[in-house]
Amino acid sequence: MKHIQDTPWWICDPEETNYCTYSDTDSIYMHAEPLLRFRHDNFDKMNAEEKDNALESIAMEYEGVVTKSYDKLAKDVFRADEHRLEMKTECVIRSAYFRATRRYAQWITKQEGIVNETLDVKGLEFKKANFPPVLGRFFKKALVDVLKGATQAEIDDRLKIFKKQILDGSISLTELGNPQAVKKLKKYTARKARAGEMFSVMEKGAPAAVKATVVYNDLLRFWGLHKKHASIAQGDKVKWIYLKQNPYQVDAIAFLEWDLPEKMRIFIEQYADRKKIFESILLNKLEGFYSDLGWTLNLNPYQQMFFNL
Repeated sequence: MKHIQDTPWWICDPEETNYCTYSDTDSIYMHAEPLLRFRHDNFDKMNAEEKDNALESIAMEYEGVVTKSYDKLAKDVFRADEHRLEMKTECVIRSAYFRATRRYAQWITKQEGIVNETLDVKGLEFKKANFPPVLGRFFKKALVDVLKGATQAEIDDRLKIFKKQILDGSISLTELGNPQAVKKLKKYTARKARAGEMFSVMEKGAPAAVKATVVYNDLLRFWGLHKKHASIAQGDKVKWIYLKQNPYQVDAIAFLEWDLPEKMRIFIEQYADRKKIFESILLNKLEGFYSDLGWTLNLNPYQQMFFNL
């Protein structure tokens, strides 16, 4: 393929580096900074808006070059005199985070020539319906800040503050609970609790939300609260949380936000494992995020001191 205005491919690519950042179906994302630097000697002095405009201008030039190459492709490869292939600049992205196929976030500044700043997120964990909203909001804010230039030290500081708020009870358990619809409740209940038994017997492989639901229903019945308060039924949307060591030896419990008996609320507040909620849900996801950025996640300042001795 020929390249416009004496800008050969190898000028931006002396080591044959692949500047294709991501591709999917009929879309391709290109890292354009090397080309911008080649075309603009004053690149480092340009502000963000000027860089966006320069990038869009170059992209529109290449639209024509690539579209014309389709004519040759159609004729030489497919023996076709006509085709419907066309290259189009969809958006200008100032920064982006690509986790895997169809799992990414991008800070879009222009779409089809119109200034329209927006965060476009696809497939990342915090967007899923079963991710606790308060943890999702923190993750999203951290992601946005990183895309806009926040340092690791800044994100670390916010994470430490957020962890403290979770552990000291500043954030309610209704916000921390995993939201989920209860499915296959009967399938995974081997048999209900018999006379003298407290808990039902579960089938192997029962999902955490189902086991937590059965624990709630069994405790509701055991405490004699089932006549005044609704049991969780198939299809109900619940929140479920991890529990610390407790008198009933259960590791998780679900609950209905709209009908939570006071005795159940006190039990959940007393034995909620806030540390496990933070570590297993948010911290686990953040470790992957940090790793992708080349960062090391360490919330214990004394750990690094120990290894540096």
